[in-house]
Amino acid sequence: MEIKMIYGYARCSTDETRQQIDRQVRELIDLGATKETIYLEYESGTKVDRVELGKLLKVVKEGDTIVTTEVSRITRSTKQLCEIIELVQEKHLKLILGAFIVDCTVGILDPMTEGMLKMMGVFAEMERNMISQRVKSGMANAKAKGKQIGRPTTTSDDIPHIFLKHYPKYKTREINVSEFARLCNMSRTTIYKYIKLVENKQG
Repeated sequence: MEIKMIYGYARCSTDETRQQIDRQVRELIDLGATKETIYLEYESGTKVDRVELGKLLKVVKEGDTIVTTEVSRITRSTKQLCEIIELVQEKHLKLILGAFIVDCTVGILDPMTEGMLKMMGVFAEMERNMISQRVKSGMANAKAKGKQIGRPTTTSDDIPHIFLKHYPKYKTREINVSEFARLCNMSRTTIYKYIKLVENKQG
């Protein structure tokens, strides 16, 4: 008898928010997924061609379950949500979005559940658009008042000692970027940023 798998999907817009994605992972494990079957993504929910989500949707088989903490984690695009619903029905999967369960393993999706799910997608997309609009408005107001927009510029003087300690091992290829990030307890994005600063200074 083929084993039915439970796959989890956790997403944050940036890999700087480790605490947030770690919380999602804990919740996904509580919902039945394991660390080995959870796909982690650091992309906007409006981006359609996400690598990890694509891998997940390809690996699931009939009877499997996809778990995410809420609909906005799997997508903030109503169009993509409709495509995922179609896939769930075609492959006879179970989709768990926090407390909302869509079970197509035993039959077709009833119209009421499908309608509620699509409405959740509409609200997730609308929320994202409202947030984007507020951010743009706030930035425009700040700029009009002469305030600095965005994060303060990082310089080579801001690079922490732990990065400089392990940097020679990266240069001699004793460690790769992922190992470098783990040793420094930083994201890969931050490591790349510091590498660029150091190399620009040396050049």
